[in-house]
Amino acid sequence: MSSPEQWTHPEPGEGPAALAAQPSREQVIAGLRATSEGGAELTQLLTPEGERVASPQFDRYVEDVDAEALRGLYRDMVIVRRADRESNAMQRQGQLGIWVPLLGQEAAQIGSGRALKPQDMAFPSYREHGVAYARGVDFRELLGIFRCTDHGGWDFRAHGFHPYTIVIGNQVLNAAGYAMGQRFEGKVGDDDGEASIVYFGDGATSQGDVHEGFVWAAVYDAPLVFFCQNNQWAISEPTERQSRLPLYQRARGYGFPGIRVDGNDVLACLAVTRWALDECRHGNGPVLIEAFTYRMDAHTTTDDPTRYRLSDELEAWKLKDPIERVRAYLARNGLADQSFFEGIQAEADAFAAELREFTFNMPEPPPDRVFSNVYAEPSPVLEAQREEYLSYLDGFAAAGER
Repeated sequence: MSSPEQWTHPEPGEGPAALAAQPSREQVIAGLRATSEGGAELTQLLTPEGERVASPQFDRYVEDVDAEALRGLYRDMVIVRRADRESNAMQRQGQLGIWVPLLGQEAAQIGSGRALKPQDMAFPSYREHGVAYARGVDFRELLGIFRCTDHGGWDFRAHGFHPYTIVIGNQVLNAAGYAMGQRFEGKVGDDDGEASIVYFGDGATSQGDVHEGFVWAAVYDAPLVFFCQNNQWAISEPTERQSRLPLYQRARGYGFPGIRVDGNDVLACLAVTRWALDECRHGNGPVLIEAFTYRMDAHTTTDDPTRYRLSDELEAWKLKDPIERVRAYLARNGLADQSFFEGIQAEADAFAAELREFTFNMPEPPPDRVFSNVYAEPSPVLEAQREEYLSYLDGFAAAGER
């Protein structure tokens, strides 16, 4: 279990530094019982109990979020969670080769995804189904990746959402290069400027690609938001095995600001990401956001989290559910009634049924599709390979006819 105490360096005489990174039993229990997980510097606008918290710095970034907009954020999270659960079930039924759950991270993804403007670009890893939804990508396009029929067929320029990246941390380099291009082309400097955001997990912060991205973005003042979803577990390794300090504090070493936000608070994620994107689009350089959240399910459907984490930890984080806190706020303030919540759930169930119907009847792609969109312009070498491959397949068909 990650807690702020175990990230601090020891004071002189307190013991060897190597032992300070190991949480004691008391620290683990204190972390489980904490009412505000993430430490004193956690930015939060909506508590787990659904109470609004004032923030002199960030309230102005959500002034436009009225009751209707907040109901919309609730709807987004419910639909995305339902689609995630349906996709997880379809993998268990053999309809998808693998699935990467986002359960518990809906607020971080919807909040940050809705903060983006049309001209911005998002670079995901492989878990950002909520961001894809927020950027208008058809959820069915995602399923083809996990059914192994394609690599993602959406128009990434039209949606401002780059294809998924499977290699851990590689998308950070791609994003840094893209954001440097935005800077070189003079697309920053005012409210209408461009910015980019790149998503990665706490485990990816140990990858060299991430650190290289930090360096290049910093020295070139690239308009890039580094959005780290710290879900506490890098597959089976806890965060304290990744860093001696809170992850957001790493930004200081590269010369740009870092901030920790409650990743289960959709309102705070929206506000902080809007602030960070504004910093970038006005030419002030990159920003690191650490969204302090929790992965409620397995790393992927090939993983068994019961082998490395305690059930008490999971139960504690259920009390911080990102959807339930919005529901509580809406209900407590008379902004939504039971019929609204039931209607959203029915809409989510219908959406999941459509995904299931599509997946079960997903057409197999033609064999020559693997050669499509490899290069921007036709390639004689690739065309020769295509013809050779198709001729090879035709040979099997001819043999079967004899």
